[in-house]
Amino acid sequence: MKSPRDVIIRPVVSEKSYAGLEENRYTFLVDPRANKTEIKEAVQAIWNVRVTSVNTMKRKGKVKRQRWTMGKRPDQKRAVVSLAEGDKIEIFESGT
Repeated sequence: MKSPRDVIIRPVVSEKSYAGLEENRYTFLVDPRANKTEIKEAVQAIWNVRVTSVNTMKRKGKVKRQRWTMGKRPDQKRAVVSLAEGDKIEIFESGT
């Protein structure tokens, strides 16, 4: 069994992820091998909230030029987690 901290790598900080906070949706970078059930249980265990739904997406890494060769950024798996009414995660609000 994976530790919840192994499943959730870090929150995604972007304009699009901040727009989802008003609808009680949080975006996380997750382990590429994690499934939706593992992600749901990890979020509930770490922050003690109720998760209503989990949507996942796999993003291919961009191919970028590095001097004379072409390099590739790593692939990512992201999870958009919706929380029950009244629940919130404080890590995003602490910045301001």
